[in-house]
Amino acid sequence: MTERRQVLAVIGAGPAGLAAALAAATRGVRVVLVDSAAEPGGQFYRQPAPGLGARRPQALHHQWRTWVRLRDGLAAHLAAGRVTHLSDHHVWCVERESAGSAFAVHALLGSEQREPAAVRADGVVLATGGYERVWPFPGWTLPGVITAGGAQALLKGGLTLPGRTVVVAGTGPLLLPVATGLAAAGAHVTALVESAAPATLVRRFANPRDAVRGARALAAQPAKLAEAAGYAAQLLRHHVSVMVRQAVVEAHGRDRLESVTVAALDSEGRPVPGTAQRLACDTLAVGHGLLPHTDLAGGLGCRLDGTGVHVDDEQRTDVPGVWAAGEATGIGGADLSLAEGHIAGRSAAARLHGTAPDPRAWAPAARNRARLRAFFAEVERAYAAPVRWAENVTDATVVCRCEEVSAGAVREAVASLGAGDLRTVKLLTRAGMGWCQGRMCEPGVAGVAGCDLAPGRRPLARPVPLGVLAAPPPPDAGTNP
Repeated sequence: MTERRQVLAVIGAGPAGLAAALAAATRGVRVVLVDSAAEPGGQFYRQPAPGLGARRPQALHHQWRTWVRLRDGLAAHLAAGRVTHLSDHHVWCVERESAGSAFAVHALLGSEQREPAAVRADGVVLATGGYERVWPFPGWTLPGVITAGGAQALLKGGLTLPGRTVVVAGTGPLLLPVATGLAAAGAHVTALVESAAPATLVRRFANPRDAVRGARALAAQPAKLAEAAGYAAQLLRHHVSVMVRQAVVEAHGRDRLESVTVAALDSEGRPVPGTAQRLACDTLAVGHGLLPHTDLAGGLGCRLDGTGVHVDDEQRTDVPGVWAAGEATGIGGADLSLAEGHIAGRSAAARLHGTAPDPRAWAPAARNRARLRAFFAEVERAYAAPVRWAENVTDATVVCRCEEVSAGAVREAVASLGAGDLRTVKLLTRAGMGWCQGRMCEPGVAGVAGCDLAPGRRPLARPVPLGVLAAPPPPDAGTNP
C-alpha cells in the first residue's frame, strides 16, 4: 500500500509562490499551486497572452533568465506530477477543517467567479502578493486615470498602451519601470512626477547612526543601485521630464482625462503657491506604493505586523501549518520574494515530512533576505507619504468609488458623528463596502479621516455568491486525475 504524500497548497504563482512550489516539490512534497491568473508569473513576470504572438517578450522584462529558470522548473514538476497548477482559481477563504490539521482552500473559477472549487492540503503557503495604493485627488475618477501597475499590466499582458500622451505620477520605485516601459513602447511620457526627492534620503541620514545604517543597506545592493541608474539613463534617452518633490493635485476633463495640474510640495506635502502648471495628457498612470494582500492571512487568524503578515525565520506564521512569503509579509520586490519563497518551501517540506529543517540549508537565501529587507526599509522611508497630503483632497472629491462616498462625508463622520477608526467610518458612510472591499479606497479614506490604516479581518477575501456558500463542499480540485 502506497503511503500518502503530504500536500502543500501554495496560493499565488508570482515570484514567491513559484519559488516555494519548486523548493517544496523538489523535496518530495506534492504541491498544488493555486492562482487567479491564467498563466503563472504574477504581476512581475506577467507574460503577453499567447494569442498575441509576441516575438520578444523578454523586452518587457528584466531578470528574464530568472523567469526562464522558474518557468522551466515548474514545467518539469508539472510533467512529473509533483505539482498541480490550478489557474483561474480565485481564492476567497482558507480554513482549517474540523477533523485533523488539514486545510481547505476555497476558490471561485474563471472570470465570472460563480463555480466553486476546493483544495485539501496539509499545509499552506500564502504568497498572495500586494496591491497598489492610490491617494485620492480631485479628478482621479475620470476615465484615463489608471494605476501605475494597471498601465504596466496592459503593456506586459496585452501589449497595449493605455494612451498616447502619458503622465506617470505618485511615489515609489514602481514609477521608474512604468515610465521607461511606456516610453520604450512608443508612448509620449510627458513627465514622471515624484512626490519624494533625493533630498528626502539625504535628510534621513542626517543622524550619524542613521547614516551608517542606511549607507550599509544601500551599499549591500549594488545591483539595485545599478538598476536605478539604468532607469535614469532610459528616462534621459526618451526625453522624459522628471519632476521631483511635486505631485498631481488635480486631473481635468469632461468625458475623459485631458490634462493634469502639477505643483511643487513644501516639506509638509502642501502645494507651494505659484508653482502650479498644467500638463496636457490623455492618460495619468498614478500610484503611491504597494500594500500587502493579507485578507487570507487575516481570515486564518495570522498575526499581522503593521500592514504585513508576521513570520519567523522559517517564514512560518503563528498559525501552525501556515507559511507566508513575498509581498504579503512586506513590500520588497521580486528578489526578496524569491528568497522568502525558497525558504518557505524548504521549511514546509521538512515540517510536512515530520522533521525539523536545518536553516544552514538555506543560508544563502537567508543572507539575501536580510540584506534586501534592510535595503527596502530604507527605500520605504525615502518614499514616505507627504505628511499633509490629505489636506489637498477637497470635500467634493469621491474617495470611495464603489459607494460614491465623498471626502466631505468622511470628514463629517469624524467631526460630527465621532468616528475614530476605519470600521466606524465604514459603518457611518459605507466607504469600503463596495466590490473592492476597501482595497482601493481604504488608504485614502484613512488619510482623510486621520485614522490608522489597520488591515481588517474579513472571513471572506472576495465577494462570494450565496449559492456557493449554501452548496455542499465541492470535490478536491487538487487530486491528481
